[in-house]
Amino acid sequence: MIARARTVNAILEQTRLSEPVQKSELRRGDCVVVATENSVYCIRFLGDATYSVWGGWFDRQGLSPIRLSIAGCTWGGSVLKHDIVAARGLRLEFGNRVVTSRIREIRVIRGDDRGDEGAETRLRPADSRQLLLACYGQNPGQSIAG
Repeated sequence: MIARARTVNAILEQTRLSEPVQKSELRRGDCVVVATENSVYCIRFLGDATYSVWGGWFDRQGLSPIRLSIAGCTWGGSVLKHDIVAARGLRLEFGNRVVTSRIREIRVIRGDDRGDEGAETRLRPADSRQLLLACYGQNPGQSIAG
């Protein structure tokens, strides 16, 4: 049996192709919506290396919204890309060490630089069930044809 090894260069190339959202690209008030295999997270950049996060694990624990840092993204092991907020195919790791399932989709909603006040009037926290219901309706297993 021949073992396949991934090189650091191959991993970095995969990250480039996964259209990452860099921490340096975000402005105060921007919101990043991250859909993973199991949950949806809304992440608002507060401008001081912290984020207001709600959805997914934080909703299930009754902690949403919570203010915390983002450690970066990982492939599921110990290698952490610390300059990325989210990238498709990777897992998001929050500052409290919570790691998500693989990221499927990312959307950046540009805010303004008014900070907390402006963002709160445009977006309201929603739990994952509400977001999934809004996207897929009452019967997600049922086809469009009926």
